[in-house]
Amino acid sequence: MPTYTEFRKVGRKLGFRLIRSEKHETWRKIDEQGNILEFRIGHKHGKDIPEGTFRIMLRQAGIKSEKEFREILKGLK
Repeated sequence: MPTYTEFRKVGRKLGFRLIRSEKHETWRKIDEQGNILEFRIGHKHGKDIPEGTFRIMLRQAGIKSEKEFREILKGLK
């Protein structure tokens, strides 16, 4: 499973911005249609994201699949 740090990197690449960092971080962006996309992430940086949490975060970020996530991440390295 990907780490929280990797998800942050992909979020930045997709145009998400950190808007709040308290108990959890909240990341937000407005897509081309004017929809607000937002995901929350824990402060666990290098730790693996549990599978269920990862799937929820993908959906919230508008990423269609783990494969798409991996392709975006691969492009960052």
